[in-house]
Amino acid sequence: MGSRMAAKQQKQQRKRPDREAIRELFQQHWKTKDRALREQLVLAHGSLASYLARKFSNRGEPLDDLTQVAQIGLLKAIDRFDPTRGIEFTTYATVTIVGEIKRHFRDKYWSVRVPRRLRELNNSLMKTVEVMAQRLGRSPTLPEIAEETGVPFEEVVEAFELGRAYNPASLNADVAEGDDEHASSLLDYLGGEDPELGRLEDRHTVQDAMAALPDRHREILRMRYYDGLSQAEIARRAPGPAPRDSAHALLRRTLPG
Repeated sequence: MGSRMAAKQQKQQRKRPDREAIRELFQQHWKTKDRALREQLVLAHGSLASYLARKFSNRGEPLDDLTQVAQIGLLKAIDRFDPTRGIEFTTYATVTIVGEIKRHFRDKYWSVRVPRRLRELNNSLMKTVEVMAQRLGRSPTLPEIAEETGVPFEEVVEAFELGRAYNPASLNADVAEGDDEHASSLLDYLGGEDPELGRLEDRHTVQDAMAALPDRHREILRMRYYDGLSQAEIARRAPGPAPRDSAHALLRRTLPG
């Protein structure tokens, strides 16, 4: 009987403190910043962090990682919470923890490394766009966004351009409507490797060498390799004083060695 009572008492001691006790802990922590009080508050609200982490567990990120990120958000919420403002901590903490988790996804999944300042500016501008769209009944223009936020127009444009790096288009994405047989993707519009590029350097080398040859030799090479004439035809057309020379002899003198 005695052991049951002791177990019951221990269980009660492990129970989460009631609301009044929590408020008192926050008041003391706000004044003293005591680490022991901070640890008690973390333990008292750990279930909230875990619950919010599970809300994002279907996005491909391990739950353990999300839980750690949520715990960081919880610590930030505890450190920043001002109990004198009269709001519930769970309301404040939920916003802070969810914001930390979303920031984790943004930082990890941007496809191009973008400066944090521009990422944060992009996020802020997107919120402004939503508010202005509701007020105006249409999407605001870039100059209107710049005027509303006080951000220079060039920075607004840069932030929105870099914002596209968060969700790049897939090369397999359809770019034209139609049935599966006629559908096309971005990949279909990408150019292949030009076989002539590999010959470009050789072509420049040959052109430089041809320019250094005498006119007669250059003309013989042109007829043979550019016009595709036979050796007999080259022998008849070759300029110079020796028309009876065979094309073979002419080519040998033109290309020594």
